[in-house]
Amino acid sequence: MLSTGLVAIDATIIATAVPSIVDNLGGFAEFPWLFSVYLLAQAVTVPVYGKLADVFGRKPVMLFGIGLFLLGSVLCGLAWNMTALIAFRAVQGLGAGAVQPMSMTIVGDLYSLEERAKVQGYIAGVWAISSVVGPTLGGIFAEYVSWRWIFFVNIPLCLVAAAMIGLRFSEQVQRRRPRIDYAGATVLTLALTLLILGLLEGGQAWAWSSAPSVAVLAGGVVLLGFFVLVERRAADPVVPLHLLRRRLLVATNLVSACVGAVLLGLTSYVPTFVQDVLGTGPLVAGFALAALTMGWPLSASQAGRVYLRIGIRSTALIGGAVTVVGAALLLLLGESSGVLEVAATVFLIGLGMGFTAAPTLIAAQTAAQWQERGVVTGANMFFRSAGSAVGVAVFGALVNARIGAGGEADTVDPSTLTSAVHSVFLATAVLSVAMLAATLLMPRDRGRAQPSPQAAEQAVAG
Repeated sequence: MLSTGLVAIDATIIATAVPSIVDNLGGFAEFPWLFSVYLLAQAVTVPVYGKLADVFGRKPVMLFGIGLFLLGSVLCGLAWNMTALIAFRAVQGLGAGAVQPMSMTIVGDLYSLEERAKVQGYIAGVWAISSVVGPTLGGIFAEYVSWRWIFFVNIPLCLVAAAMIGLRFSEQVQRRRPRIDYAGATVLTLALTLLILGLLEGGQAWAWSSAPSVAVLAGGVVLLGFFVLVERRAADPVVPLHLLRRRLLVATNLVSACVGAVLLGLTSYVPTFVQDVLGTGPLVAGFALAALTMGWPLSASQAGRVYLRIGIRSTALIGGAVTVVGAALLLLLGESSGVLEVAATVFLIGLGMGFTAAPTLIAAQTAAQWQERGVVTGANMFFRSAGSAVGVAVFGALVNARIGAGGEADTVDPSTLTSAVHSVFLATAVLSVAMLAATLLMPRDRGRAQPSPQAAEQAVAG
């Protein structure tokens, strides 16, 4: 939870400090890269860290990630211009790419099937708390101390988290001669970098139909195809291709991608709707969004009791159905809606997501042996990040198309803005249906899920 808190707080703490950073360092046109480069570095390294954890163990990979995150934080706090800060944010992202999947992999190793959902609920609670604490701390540091402390505050947190992992976490790793798939790791990283970069910057840094956009995305696709050829010949591939042919893992990865996209749409545009359409302040908008982050851990912590009674697939289907209902209610929101109505709607979606995301990840982990669990968890985390990147592109294109039709962004009227945000809500509803459909692809449970690992594998591996 401490390690997860590092990544969770850092994902939100910088947002409120951007004006102070720009005032001090300049580079207003480049500041969006503070977010993009962090997300990019984190996402592309997750599959590689997952494989390394299956070879060397979770502990050294987690400690390496915390150390790299600590180094990046110190360098960010010492940055002398925007270019340096962007580069050091990439170092932070490289560390975060290890911490997030390792925390979930360790949960899969340590806890029984019955306990796992409750512990995932605790970790989801860390994200919920961080979504409130992060922006608040960022604003306080930027206004009363210095924006540099939004990075320096990570120093004691990293040291405490590393000390607890180093002293309290023990694991038995089956010693074997490591055969590192350097070629596969390099090609995969390059391919994912180009693909995610193209999705993040398409329609922003360059037009979708422009030569740079086509070249970047096409290059990523070509390298991804080359990666498949490399992995077929690798003795110990960084991503074993046979895992991608398992019906359960394909389904759970698709669910994770939809989860990432839905979360991105809500966290990006619900505050905009509450502030600019309903006419409230940022504090009230934050309250409305907090309802989503409170619903998720609440249901995730209770998911274990449910799937032990009715099975993992059935629990995930209930969550998917609740999410679809909540997303449909988004379409009923308008200029006359109240903030409590918005909060209740996203709270319902949060409940559904907790019942879907937690059990599907648990199903994927349970169906994998120890030596594959890091790769499986890393793939699930990567698909969520990829879903967020695709969501950035799709939602941004939808909003820009609506606002472009209604005039310049500075002078757009509320009705046009309402229409633009509603297009995002409609896309969110479509993605919720896709998430439910992906859940239906999961193999049927063979009876109730059981606490023992053997029964759990029989219940979900079908």
